[in-house]
Amino acid sequence: MTVKLEVFTSHSCPYCPMAIAVAEEVVPKYEGKVDYEQLFVEENMDKVQEYQIMSVPTLVINGKTAFVGAPTAEELSRKLDKAVLRDK
Repeated sequence: MTVKLEVFTSHSCPYCPMAIAVAEEVVPKYEGKVDYEQLFVEENMDKVQEYQIMSVPTLVINGKTAFVGAPTAEELSRKLDKAVLRDK
């Protein structure tokens, strides 16, 4: 089973490109272990409501909010390391 990373963004969010860049930098290190998806809140209101997303960017790992705001690459790597270890 793979870890699921969902990055919730908005077309009008000035901070979202930073969160996307961090995710796209980190995720390749977890090839085959992390499933990454970028979701625009405007187009995914069902998931926004399900996860109770209140602001963007928000990063969700395995259905649980991991970060509100853009994390550093190191912060995201630490959370993904823990999720991958738990998933074994």
